[in-house]
Amino acid sequence: MNNDCKNAIVVSLNNDVSEIKQLADSLDYCVVEEFFQRKKIPDVNSYIGPGKVTEIKEFIEGFDEDIHLVIVDGELKPSQWFFLEKKLGVDVFDRIRLILAIFENRADRKEAKLQVKLAQLQYERPFVRELIHHARSGEHPGLMAGGEYQVDDYYEMIKKQTKKIRNNLKKIRDERELRRQHRHRGGFYLVSLAGYTNAGKSSLLNLLSGEKVKVEERLFSTLSTTTRRLKDRNVPILLTDTVGFIQNLPAIIVDAFHSTLEEIEVADVVLLVVDISEEKNIVENKLRVSLDELVELGATSSIVVVCNKTDLLTKDEIEDRIDYLQRNVLKDDKKIVCISVKNKEGIDGLLDILYESLPHLFRFSIKLPVSRESQSFISWIYEKANVLDISYDDFVIVSVESDAVVKDKIVSRCNDLNGLVIS
Repeated sequence: MNNDCKNAIVVSLNNDVSEIKQLADSLDYCVVEEFFQRKKIPDVNSYIGPGKVTEIKEFIEGFDEDIHLVIVDGELKPSQWFFLEKKLGVDVFDRIRLILAIFENRADRKEAKLQVKLAQLQYERPFVRELIHHARSGEHPGLMAGGEYQVDDYYEMIKKQTKKIRNNLKKIRDERELRRQHRHRGGFYLVSLAGYTNAGKSSLLNLLSGEKVKVEERLFSTLSTTTRRLKDRNVPILLTDTVGFIQNLPAIIVDAFHSTLEEIEVADVVLLVVDISEEKNIVENKLRVSLDELVELGATSSIVVVCNKTDLLTKDEIEDRIDYLQRNVLKDDKKIVCISVKNKEGIDGLLDILYESLPHLFRFSIKLPVSRESQSFISWIYEKANVLDISYDDFVIVSVESDAVVKDKIVSRCNDLNGLVIS
């Protein structure tokens, strides 16, 4: 156990707290107790019933060590949050605030930090309004991230800062769009790695690109997009790793990270990475969540489901899971491929399916005179397209596969060199 781990308790309206405990652990909180309140609708005043609040308070007061945090596996209204903090005398985070705290801890680039701050400000606004209400009646337990600001001043600061951050993010988004257009004009295909958090997207990016992007076995280790070129194939493909999905991804996070998540929307192909080694019902649920998120994000390109971590299963277990997913989730015949990033298995099959999924590929051949200029041009073709065959005789004949943009450039340059398009 981590010696720096802080004690926390989890409060939930259902028995499945595995994910919220993972989230707590990723922020170095050790869950020492779980409290369940079977209610279909949260209590309007305290989320859980008053008897359960008293039970939690007695546990906190009687526990041998300090309880640093109460985590509610749900979304608290400001009045419920205020009531619980006042009654329990301990910081209270709901699910959204816990995720935001994780994001704040993970953000290491300017854009990610701005996106996290925007989401935090959007989240805090209604809570600050609640604090203003209580401040005017002479009581409030603290001001979240407000520091020395008075609550009224802090609320005004939130509005001003939100506008400023949105403007800054728009500039970054516009710059990314220009880079994206430049890449498309250069003949590059854009492929996004998407999927549930901790499914192995960053590890797959490293394997496909030959790079060494930092990989950590924890939730939301990737907040900023990372783009690398695919190695070992002649087709110019750029791979982009994106922030992981999670069940009921808060709307404020989707909104704040829109400029990052739109990489999925504009991709030519989406590789949807799934951890196939988990229990079938968990794999099914996470795949459903991921597919729903792709719909919400407006993804319309080809989706290839990449089942990772097959090294942890037997062949029969893999086949059983694939059959289960195809019957229960993948009813529209999406392409599916099994791999193990760890053992580097199934990668050629993945690349073949990815290649087949790329849009608008044209096969054609050109005939060039043997010259230094032609050789330089052929080298350029190797960088921008997939060379299927090349032969040298009195002329050089090159068989090529590319998208429409690159084809037009090849044909134009071929004509400049007194060559011919022969098929």
